[in-house]
Amino acid sequence: MSMFCYQCQETAKNTGCIIKGVCGKTEEVAKLQDLLMYTCKGIAHIVVKGGIDADTLSEINHNILTSLFMTITNANFDDNAIEKQITKMLTLRDGLKKTIGIADLNDAALFNVETRDAMLTKAAIVGILATDNEDIRSLKETITYGLKGLAAYAEHAVNIGKEDTALYTFIYKALDVLQNDSASLDDLLALTLETGENGVKAMALLDDANTSKYGNPEITEVNIGTRNNPAILISGHDLTDLEQLLEQTAGTDVDVYTHGEMLPAHYYPAFKKYDNFVGNYGNSWWKQVGEFETFHGPILFTTNCIVPPKSEEVRGRIFTTGASGFPGCPHITGDANGKKDFSAIIAMAKKLPAPEAIESGSIVGGFAHNQVLALADKVVDAVKSGAVKKFFVMAGCDGRMKSREYYTEFAEKLPKDTIILTAGCAKYRYNKLKLGDIGGIPRVLDAGQCNDSYSLAVIALKLKEVFGLVDINKLPIAYNIAWYEQKAVIVLLALLFLGVKNIHLGPTLPGFLSPNVAKVLVEKFGIAGTGTVDEDITLFMNN
Repeated sequence: MSMFCYQCQETAKNTGCIIKGVCGKTEEVAKLQDLLMYTCKGIAHIVVKGGIDADTLSEINHNILTSLFMTITNANFDDNAIEKQITKMLTLRDGLKKTIGIADLNDAALFNVETRDAMLTKAAIVGILATDNEDIRSLKETITYGLKGLAAYAEHAVNIGKEDTALYTFIYKALDVLQNDSASLDDLLALTLETGENGVKAMALLDDANTSKYGNPEITEVNIGTRNNPAILISGHDLTDLEQLLEQTAGTDVDVYTHGEMLPAHYYPAFKKYDNFVGNYGNSWWKQVGEFETFHGPILFTTNCIVPPKSEEVRGRIFTTGASGFPGCPHITGDANGKKDFSAIIAMAKKLPAPEAIESGSIVGGFAHNQVLALADKVVDAVKSGAVKKFFVMAGCDGRMKSREYYTEFAEKLPKDTIILTAGCAKYRYNKLKLGDIGGIPRVLDAGQCNDSYSLAVIALKLKEVFGLVDINKLPIAYNIAWYEQKAVIVLLALLFLGVKNIHLGPTLPGFLSPNVAKVLVEKFGIAGTGTVDEDITLFMNN
């Protein structure tokens, strides 16, 4: 086969993409991503074997995060950018090797390539299928995808100026184990939960970074219509990129709209001072192909999720930054202090028509943990009075599959005395439905981006305390989570570490779970797939 990748929910036949990624990535991109991961494992091996303190590895630490982030689904399709990062990591690795002079290193720490052909040849023998045992491979990939999600959240925190060296220490440890053929199933099962533990730490770190700089999210009504001004659409997750774009567009008569996972930026108080920060345009990431046609202005991707554009005209309006990349699209880098120059995007916006309205009205969000806990008395009273029978955590990712209509139908059919807690782009399946409220509490409480799933965990833990419960699973909360990519994997592992059981995961269980590993997750944690909407609602409401 020319490639092998099964890290996302839409992987071909739920077994693996072997010719071209369903996401659109080419064979070369897939192989280069595999080699970049292998290069990171080599660095980790040197760090662990040499007993090197992560505190002394600032440049390498940050590049490890970026490298892992670049391999997340729909983040970077630029083969040249990935090749350049491999070369950079090899240079850092070799410098580290010379510094400590360790003998008897493994292949990941010793291999060398100088050409693209050599990289592709090497990638073909160190990719996912290099691990023969299906169960070992399954757990290694589960941990790998958790690490990718963890790295994404940690990088966002670093961009704001917050980091925790312990996270780097864990990443090096985990990557070193992943390249070790002697790791047992028990070793890997333990490491899987440890990955979840560090996922909680990474999400807490990012939550602290976001809220300390931009304030606690608050209940906010977000416009989904348009104004008649030239505009820029910003997508992805990185709030520092949004902040810099808003600073640079202030007073220019260029409006800024959010797209996809950037929607929750409207909930932060710090961004409300910008008069040109006018609303959210469009829906979930996978609808961008059509919606970008009608936006007309330039689009800035700060992270995933990019869908390869069908139109050259749209491609000509796309810019990338951070870990994202797409061939032929300008990539904007920051200086040593992280400052970025968005003047080219602003200049383009001024020359292009205003966006066409594709909908009107508004949606409400901003129910992160601080805001919900401010309403704690009201929430507790609603539960005790019976006005609220159950909360449903429906966080996670959206995707293109028709089977995801399940989540819209599920939300519509839920009893009127239930409330949906959500975060991530999965919310676009139901956040514009007219589901009403319960005593003034909206029936859809949007906590924010996928990384803000941490808020939902904080809320659950606080409710456990308020109700005097020992077991988090005794709360009237059910988990029906949609997944797509690796940031959803780390959220899942974090929930498992926190002791949450009986999570339903859909629309399909991950293709990277071998039958034996899936069986362990079912038996140990009660993980289950989705059934029909009516059957699942009955099951949830009776438990």
